[in-house]
Amino acid sequence: MQPSRPLAAVAAAVLALGLAACSDDEPDDGRTHITVTIDAGLEQAAIDAFNARIDQFEEAHPDIAVETQEYTWTAGTFTAQLAGGTLPDVFTVPFTDGRGLIERGQIADIGDLTSALPYRDSYNPNIAAAGEDAEGDLWAVPISAYGQGLHYNRTLFEAAGLDPDAPPTTWDEIQTAAKAITDATGEAGYAVMTNDNTGGWILTTVVNALGGRTEADGKATIDTPAMREALTRLQDMRWDDQSMGDDFLYDWATINQAFASGRIGMYVSGGGNYGNLFTQNALNPDDYGLTVLPLAGADAGVLGGGTLAAVSPNAEPDEQAAAVEWIDFYYMEKLTDQAAAVADAEVKAESGQPVGAPELPVFDKATYDEAQTWIAEFVNVPVEQMAPYTSQVFDQPLLTEPVHATQEVYAVLDTVVQTVLTDENADIDALLAQAQTDAQAAIDAAA
Repeated sequence: MQPSRPLAAVAAAVLALGLAACSDDEPDDGRTHITVTIDAGLEQAAIDAFNARIDQFEEAHPDIAVETQEYTWTAGTFTAQLAGGTLPDVFTVPFTDGRGLIERGQIADIGDLTSALPYRDSYNPNIAAAGEDAEGDLWAVPISAYGQGLHYNRTLFEAAGLDPDAPPTTWDEIQTAAKAITDATGEAGYAVMTNDNTGGWILTTVVNALGGRTEADGKATIDTPAMREALTRLQDMRWDDQSMGDDFLYDWATINQAFASGRIGMYVSGGGNYGNLFTQNALNPDDYGLTVLPLAGADAGVLGGGTLAAVSPNAEPDEQAAAVEWIDFYYMEKLTDQAAAVADAEVKAESGQPVGAPELPVFDKATYDEAQTWIAEFVNVPVEQMAPYTSQVFDQPLLTEPVHATQEVYAVLDTVVQTVLTDENADIDALLAQAQTDAQAAIDAAA
């Protein structure tokens, strides 16, 4: 269990570090004003729950005013917002972006503020590293972690004569199930993301599950048997089985929408994605199933990652301090403090928002398991339908995402996946040879 939170002491420590005057466009009401991210496209009930948490925060912090700004991270839009200075004061980024943003000074250095947080030294070191600079100061706060999983539509499984309580356990079984779903329903049995760097992300995931890597010791490892196996299977499913539908430009948001609408039988994404599917895409819980990825080979593992909460480099010192207070309150207290966990779960449950969807622990599994007991009475997600995932994922070897030029390499692989899915005569060998060259160039440029 994490130590009890000396909230007043933490507040005093962090707020004492920033007492700058309000900016010219800030209301002169004596309060520090910050903008925080709220997911775009939320249902009204989810917005209401978020606003209720803001009310609780402002009641506990009467000297801080919180305003919301819609924001969903994608590689392209984030780069534009960062360059244009239009990000909210508090925003989220994937683990893969943390080190680069820190090295380039593109987020605020809040290391002195985060050092005062009571759980600072309790992080899993591998997870904390995503938000640390070279000296070990925490510039961005890890707020959640995930291991990739296979999401599947139980209703489509049943329509195809498949048992939704016994999802595929091998890649061959995934391919067979996908064809059965398409043959029986006309929907895509299996789909993949291909756009905005997500194609490279998912291809890397599958390659890891087959025992391969896309990077090793700062060198690209694209032209490999595992990569060839992953792409050949996609080619077979697309052109021979005809089981992948007709949309080959999915990104994270659009594939979530298609899956929640019942147009996809299976797809790979983060195992903690249920909340987004429900709150942003109106997923019917009865349709939902989740299982682990099949691992094949001695070096196989499940790709893991997570989300960092960062602070805008344009934030003034008092805004930075207030931002860390918000990150602590909204994202972290529910993981480390029983009263806060219950308060968060109660607000979500009362507004019909999901409570209890699986995540990987950012601290350790014992802390995670204890936090789950705190909110047990409020859990309202179909946990039985997620059991194939939750009963196995903690035993799977967890692999980190590539650390050099991650998004750039993913972008290179986007093109490879798109070509395989749109060109029946795509030459996988030639594609991989070119991708190997392009990925290594990206890694060299980043270095």
